[in-house]
Parts: sequence; structure tokens; C-alpha cells
Amino acid sequence: MPGGIRCRWLNRMRTQVAIIGAGPAGLLLAHLLHRDGVDAVVVETRSQDYVAARVRAGILESSSVELLESVGLGGRLRAEGHEHRGIYLQLPGERHHLDFVDLAGHGVWVYGQTEVQKDLVAAGTAQVHYEVRDVALHEVTTDRPFVTFVDSTGAARRLDADVIAGCDGSFGPSRGAAVPTDQFERRYPYSWLGILAEVAPSTDELIYAWHPDGFALHSMRSETVSRLYLQVPNGTEPADWSDDRIWDELATRLGHGVDGWQLTPGPITDKSVLPMRSHVRTPMRHGRLFLAGDAAHIVPPTGAKGLNLAIADVALLSRALVSAVLENDPRRADSYSDDALRRVWRCTHFSWWMTTMLHATGDPFDAQLQLSQLRWVTTSPAGATGLAENYAGLPIGF
Repeated sequence: MPGGIRCRWLNRMRTQVAIIGAGPAGLLLAHLLHRDGVDAVVVETRSQDYVAARVRAGILESSSVELLESVGLGGRLRAEGHEHRGIYLQLPGERHHLDFVDLAGHGVWVYGQTEVQKDLVAAGTAQVHYEVRDVALHEVTTDRPFVTFVDSTGAARRLDADVIAGCDGSFGPSRGAAVPTDQFERRYPYSWLGILAEVAPSTDELIYAWHPDGFALHSMRSETVSRLYLQVPNGTEPADWSDDRIWDELATRLGHGVDGWQLTPGPITDKSVLPMRSHVRTPMRHGRLFLAGDAAHIVPPTGAKGLNLAIADVALLSRALVSAVLENDPRRADSYSDDALRRVWRCTHFSWWMTTMLHATGDPFDAQLQLSQLRWVTTSPAGATGLAENYAGLPIGF
């Protein structure tokens, strides 16, 4: 390192695991490592308030809930979350309930990512540097990797570590520092327009609706807040849709008035557009850098897998790092990428399958295939069980 650069990094720190990103993946990893006696430091470019307020996933698989409970993070989840036995699948004029508990032995929980984030922050087990900038990863293929950044006070810092965990999403520096062998991607020709509304949900469980005008989803965040989505063309801006237009289209696609069901509108507090894509980069390890969550893979939200995949990654990675750092046993770390990718590809397929089955393309041939698939899933015990097993969640480590 040139002399002028070396002088900048006088504020040096040492830890066993440097974690990039203070979202649920990064904070959960720090929490798990702390419980097993491994020291970790987390760096995050955003403010704590910004990270806490990000509206993301709202469905937890049973295996995710079991993990959170096992490490002391399940109290508020059990008290304030909502356990659902299944989902509704809807075709025009038809609504079918799939009971996951009957079909696969367990259901899912409605508990937003923002709530998981609050629980992790409240646990207080992570040492986090928020609002840092110029984060860079160095020498990740050596046995002395380190991270440099400028902290919130403007001080230049260097963080030396045994390993680095990249939990900073698809646009963070970790992905750029990990040289992939292969990258796989599928971009979809539609997006989701999502809203948060201050109104009690009009359904007891999620409704996934196929409609010739486009997909719609009725989800929820609590007993008083609803989360709803509409399929829209790529390039759509939230301002393109008035509140009245959104509620009218949701009513049409979700079947307002069919068999007496009513969609209750309410004040919309948030609108956003989410492009849809699938992306996997392999391997999930590059030297002493390990990737987890969105830093390694992206799935469309139709299968409710994003947060659950991150939790599963972190569960495997924490065990691997405890073995490597404390026991000098590299076997779990060496197999981490292969172990994680088995589940990643299963969930990537399921998310693709749900997405392509439910979203209108404008092609009449596609529409008939989709309707045939939906009728099979809603009338065949085998078809329904396959969806239930994948949606409600496979065991961590699958």
C-alpha cells in the first residue's frame, strides 16, 4: 500500500468477522455469532432509521420462525405476528383455499421484515457502524482480509478480520469484490405496483389472483395495515396511478362482489414499483469473503422467499464460521456455497414457477397454460402439496 494511503488508515480495528450490511441478514449473522462467542463488527452505509424503515418481505416460513425462536428472537413475533394456515388462489369467478397445515404439516407467519429488523436491533448483540462511506474490501483471497471505510465522523478506518461476510444486497461492494464463476439471470416483462394502506385487511389470508388484466395480491402487515400489489408494465411510475385507479383495479382483479366478498379501500400511505428478476451468482464464496442473501441471489417476491433465503443462508454461514474461527475446522466453510445453493436453486425455481403461473403476458396460449396449471394445483392433492411444501418452507440446510 503506498505511503500516502497507509497514513490514512491510522484508526485500525480488529475483529474475527467483518460483516458488510446491517439489514436482517447482517444483524442476524452478528447475533448468531455473538451467541457462539465469535466477535463481529458490522458496517452499513445507510442510517439506522433508514434500514429500519425499508418496506420489504412480510412472510416467514416455519423454519425461519423456529430459528428466530431458538436464538431468543421469537417473543414479539409470537405475540404480534399472525400465523396463517395457507393462501387463496383465485381465478376469475373462483377462489380456492390451500391449507398448508393439512397439506405439508406447517403454515407461515405474517411478520414484516421491518419487525424482524426491530427485534434484531433491540437484541443489542451487534456492534454496528452506521452511515459509513467509501466501503472497500481488500485482499479477500489471502488469510488477512480487511475492510476500509470512512465512518460517520469523517474518520478513515481499517477493519482487519479473519473473514468477511457480504450481507449488503445486490448493489453493495461485496458483490463487486466476489469474482463469480457463473451468473444466471432472468428478467421478467412486468413489475409490481405495491401499496401500503391504513385499512384492515379484507381477507384472513393472502389472496393470489390470476386475471387477464394482470396479477394481483392481497397481503397484510397487521390487523390495521394492508399490503396490496398489482402487476404493471415495466417502466411504470407510482405517480402514473391515482389512488382511485389503484383501488378500482384491485377490486376488479381480486373479485370484488364475487360470492359477496368485498374489498375495503383506505388511505394509501406508500406507493412503490418493484421490477421483477431472478439472479444467482456462484459460488457464494470467494477466498475469505462469503456472500449471503441478496448479495448472492435475487428472487421475484411471488414465492415469498427473499427474506427466508437470507435467514437460511445466515444459519448455514454462522455454523460454518464458528467452526472455522473457533475450532480451526474449515469443512463447513468449504461446503457453504454448495450447501446454500441447493436451497437457493429450489427457491429460485419455485419463485419463477409462481411468477410465470400467475402473471399475464397478453398471449392467449400462455393464458390457457396458466389456467390449466392453476386448475391442477387447486384440484389435485399432489399439485397442492407441492406448492404447500415449497411455500411453507423446506428445512434449513435442505
